[in-house]
Amino acid sequence: MTQLLERAFTEASRLPEPEQNAVASLLLAELDSERRWAHSFASAPDPLAKLADEALREFAAGETLFMEMDAGHPLCVRAIVQT
Repeated sequence: MTQLLERAFTEASRLPEPEQNAVASLLLAELDSERRWAHSFASAPDPLAKLADEALREFAAGETLFMEMDAGHPLCVRAIVQT
């Protein structure tokens, strides 16, 4: 256990029982939430990475256009081809 976590538990142990239970409930809920997020990200491919890969492929294939937006900040967008 880290010193910081030990300090937090020491401080929490000085609280009245209802407040200790509230702190414990918050900590357990946070740990559960972190586990669920970690599981979600681990079990599904990263959608942002897929979009980034697609954008890089389009850029490399010359399928993007540079546009000036917001006071000269370049933005690369997909070219719309009309048939």
